[in-house]
Amino acid sequence: MTDGSVEPVVLSGVHAVKHAVRFGAELESVVSADPAAALALMEAVAPDVRVSVRRVPAAGIVRLAGGPVELVGLARRPSSVPAGPGPSVLLDNPRHLGNLGAVVRVAAGFGARAVLSTGTVDPWHPTVVRAAAGLHWAVPVRRVGEIPDGVLAFDAGGEDLRGVDIPSDAVLAFGSERHGLSEPVRARAARVVAIPIRDRVSSYNLATSVAVALYAWTAGTGAR
Repeated sequence: MTDGSVEPVVLSGVHAVKHAVRFGAELESVVSADPAAALALMEAVAPDVRVSVRRVPAAGIVRLAGGPVELVGLARRPSSVPAGPGPSVLLDNPRHLGNLGAVVRVAAGFGARAVLSTGTVDPWHPTVVRAAAGLHWAVPVRRVGEIPDGVLAFDAGGEDLRGVDIPSDAVLAFGSERHGLSEPVRARAARVVAIPIRDRVSSYNLATSVAVALYAWTAGTGAR
């Protein structure tokens, strides 16, 4: 699912382009102010990826990417992305685009089933895609209108994660950066779990929390 948009996805920088291509992205074009330098960089960091690069003025690159980068790709949104073997990640009304992208990157690395989000933020926003390093093609990413029943919700007041086995079919719910879990998510939680944290440390970054939870899945019975 892609929220119904037909606009091409902007891939800002070599890492976003390389990951998208590795996971099957259909590129409409790749452009750079200095194609030779861009191709040399791609060869250095991703010799397995082959792209054709067209020259455009530097101002055009900045306009596309929102800032200076070595190259920019435009790709079609995938009609579907294969789900991973791990739990799904549900982000409850996230606000920070960079954090959302970092969660996608973490989820792709651990093989999450999907990254789901509620609220108004588009999980395919160019800033999110850039923060995710183009890994939207490695894990299904979509916005949802309904919260599934039986989520495993993460909150500081829950039971210690170290005593919890996370099944592979779980939906792991995380609140927004400032406001935490909403009441609708709490109401649908089968269990509330807390990530251990040192006294006087207020919280973890959202992507860090997701990484800890998915690591706990790999270390537990769900990954074996």
